[in-house]
Amino acid sequence: MKEKLEALRVEALQELQQVDSPQLLNDLRVKYLGKKGALTEILRGMGGLSAEERPVIGQVGNEVRAAIEAVIEEKQTAFLQAETENRLRAETIDVTLPGKALPTGSVHPLNKVAQEIEDIFVGLGYTIAEGPEVETDYFNFEALNLPKNHPARDMQDSFYITDDILMRTHTSPVQVRTMQQMNGKPVKVICPGKVYRRDDDDATHSFQFNQIEGLVIGENIRMSDLKGTLLQFVQQMYGSQAEIRLRPSFFPFTEPSAEVDVTCVQCGGHGCRMCKHTGWLEILGSGMVHPRVLEMGGYDPAKYSGFAFGMGVERIALLKYGIDDIRHFYTNDMRFLSQFAKM
Repeated sequence: MKEKLEALRVEALQELQQVDSPQLLNDLRVKYLGKKGALTEILRGMGGLSAEERPVIGQVGNEVRAAIEAVIEEKQTAFLQAETENRLRAETIDVTLPGKALPTGSVHPLNKVAQEIEDIFVGLGYTIAEGPEVETDYFNFEALNLPKNHPARDMQDSFYITDDILMRTHTSPVQVRTMQQMNGKPVKVICPGKVYRRDDDDATHSFQFNQIEGLVIGENIRMSDLKGTLLQFVQQMYGSQAEIRLRPSFFPFTEPSAEVDVTCVQCGGHGCRMCKHTGWLEILGSGMVHPRVLEMGGYDPAKYSGFAFGMGVERIALLKYGIDDIRHFYTNDMRFLSQFAKM
């Protein structure tokens, strides 16, 4: 039996030296060391040996097993190392190659125009005030001289949530809230934000749009102050050559009220298709704050006066960039929006 074990050792080591794959190595392990392997079959014959022979054969069998396991372990380590090296070579990243350029975004044109408007008025000494988009009927209408059932409410068809709660139709409620918070002190604010009206969705209207309103209250505030402020604004927005004109109009919360036109940005006031050959483009509404609104805001109209104005950011952007359809701002067409990245 000792000779069989020695012969098995020689045979197994010779075969193991020729192994060239992990699968073949595993097959040989099973062949020689498995439960039904060659070594197990030989050692099963130890039952017929004498008591003196069994320890000797057992020791030889353990030596044969240890020799075969050592070679198998060495081969497994070599195969694992080779696999790791191959994987590292295959997965190597060439850090000298230029990286893929990631497209960078840009500020949306409406946000860009809104920021520009805010910068102009902040430079004129205004502060920015904000308020809720879901408003009460009192702040949205009643405190602005628009009592319930007033016909002028039809000018702003609204989204009502309850009989007293609605989506604000303008940012004027922020003006009222600011007036009440100031407790009779002078006010000089602009109020930017989204507003909502049940308008048709077409080239010049949307049920949601952005608005910026301004409010100034103090002693001896005159219509000439309003005109000078708006002239300064349009010249910074559209160029020093821009002029404005004020046309009489009606707003329940201002008296007198005026629509403000600017010289056509396309023809310079000479007349073209864009301005319908008038040389003027309407950009905003304005007026002196109505005495009733001053009273409801906590001011004495005999001592204080003020002016207010409001503009749609989309309207300003349409004229600034020569765009003919307001819906371009909302459709997220990258071909349209990417034009503003370089501006």
